[in-house]
Amino acid sequence: YRLCYVMQKAEKRLNAILRKSKNSGIPVENLKNLDVVQTIYHLKHPGNRKRYVFAVLTGFLFALAIAFNNSECLIELPQDSSKIFREPENCDICIGVDHVNKVQNISPADFEDHYVAKGRPVVITDGTKGWSAVNTFTFEFFKELYQKTNRDGFSKTECQFFPYKTEFKSLEEALNMSSARSRLELGTLPWYIGWSNCNDEAGKILRKHYDRPYFLPEKSENIALNWIFMGGPGFGAHMHVDNVQYPSWQAQLRGQKIWKLAPPPECFYKCHELQVTVAPGEIIVVDTNRWYHQTYIPPGDISITIGAEFD
Repeated sequence: YRLCYVMQKAEKRLNAILRKSKNSGIPVENLKNLDVVQTIYHLKHPGNRKRYVFAVLTGFLFALAIAFNNSECLIELPQDSSKIFREPENCDICIGVDHVNKVQNISPADFEDHYVAKGRPVVITDGTKGWSAVNTFTFEFFKELYQKTNRDGFSKTECQFFPYKTEFKSLEEALNMSSARSRLELGTLPWYIGWSNCNDEAGKILRKHYDRPYFLPEKSENIALNWIFMGGPGFGAHMHVDNVQYPSWQAQLRGQKIWKLAPPPECFYKCHELQVTVAPGEIIVVDTNRWYHQTYIPPGDISITIGAEFD
């Protein structure tokens, strides 16, 4: 476990260095002298294995250097690769938890003490009270918003896009699907997508329609980067664990979404899987770095959610 923790820290530092060196022109062979590379080098046993690991790492750095010169995307990794470097979890987050509480009118102090501090998921049923987003955010709203605020093309400001099981390659392509398909008409292909908003102009318009959730502790900061997920009945996200910095809240604006939560593998024999249906107007709060999660959209209306991290 200690080895995994050290490897995780070394990996994060190496990635940060590589990002900063993109335009520096530093020869890749010079990177092997960095202490972070030496840390990974000394984590292995001496002898042939050590020389092998160092050779593989040097080759990896060389491949990354080539990728820097040819693409914004360094390397395509499996979506579940973050699990390899995940630090072992304390099972206190799930021991004795057999369902997800649904609460309302909760104070920031109680929210912090009963859920955030303990790493336990919760649904706040009055979380979006007073938000115009519940009635405003639709497929057509997002399409018009991004067409208006992306005058130089979507790719200029699009941060990250998740096509899930659709054929779409970008948010622009998804928002230009046929009207019949966007309305989930019979005979059209199902779809579910997600994206992060990196368009400042669009972000200002979006935030006119919702507030910082009232239950967040005063000392917490609501991360400005917002995530939006939208789609019709069927599976949403596959079972996975995130690799983000903080816990997240996700507001259900339209439709319903079923969340299936699973404890980390080391807690398999101590904890239970959980399932909860989040209805329109409710907000679910989950530390998605610690709880494995999967979503499903039940038959009915299109599901639209918006969320963000908070610390």
